[in-house]
Amino acid sequence: QVQLVESGGGLVQPGGSLRLSCAASGFTLDYYAVGWFRQAPGKEREGVSCISSSDGSARYADSVKGRFTISRDNAKNTVYLQMNSLQPEQQAVYSCATPGVPQTVIVWYDPREYDYWGQGTQVTVSS
Repeated sequence: QVQLVESGGGLVQPGGSLRLSCAASGFTLDYYAVGWFRQAPGKEREGVSCISSSDGSARYADSVKGRFTISRDNAKNTVYLQMNSLQPEQQAVYSCATPGVPQTVIVWYDPREYDYWGQGTQVTVSS
């Protein structure tokens, strides 16, 4: 059974950091591109970052470049999102996702490219 489980969310003060994890089970994650998305109440789901399956290259939304870093640990079948300098406007439910077949997605920030999703983890940025 294919499953993605996010963890690492929580409450952080503005300027603080969190590291999110996306752990996969039922398949080998390193063959798949993995995307991180976020959705705030009343807003559309937004692509945050993506790491490719081939060379591990990363893509980022302009709003997080220089502050977020995506990485993968194939031995642990896990992808991470290190988030630094968090601000209140980045508060959302963060989810990871993969396409249904081993591949690198074409339009990484389009949720329609992804077939499997985790349940999400809440990130709250508040003083």
